[in-house]
Amino acid sequence: MASNADFVKYIAEQCAEAGEIMTKKMFGDYAIYCNGKIFGLICDDRFYIKPTTAGRKLLHEVVLRPPYEGAKDYFYITDVDDHAYLSQLVRATYAELPAPKKKPQSSLASKPSGGKRNSSSGSSL
Repeated sequence: MASNADFVKYIAEQCAEAGEIMTKKMFGDYAIYCNGKIFGLICDDRFYIKPTTAGRKLLHEVVLRPPYEGAKDYFYITDVDDHAYLSQLVRATYAELPAPKKKPQSSLASKPSGGKRNSSSGSSL
């Protein structure tokens, strides 16, 4: 079952005080980002946050479960109506997560453009 777009929008709005919140649809569900860093998932209209020590200290209730079959456990967030709580939780989690990895440049960017190589000689002049 996929997540409802209205629920995803609601969660993003509830977390908005933490920073620039963005969601990205992935396989029918959503990844949620703060300032470009992924901090959680929204799967089947349920909100999950990556587990961190700081996040655990702030949770009203610690419930760990995988957001989808085969996934690692995340904090399952049941109280999604308190925007101040969610924003605080997102800020604390964000601070402990590593910076996003830089995407390598496309291999196309490193290939020379222009004429064809002469493959018969094996050397260039």
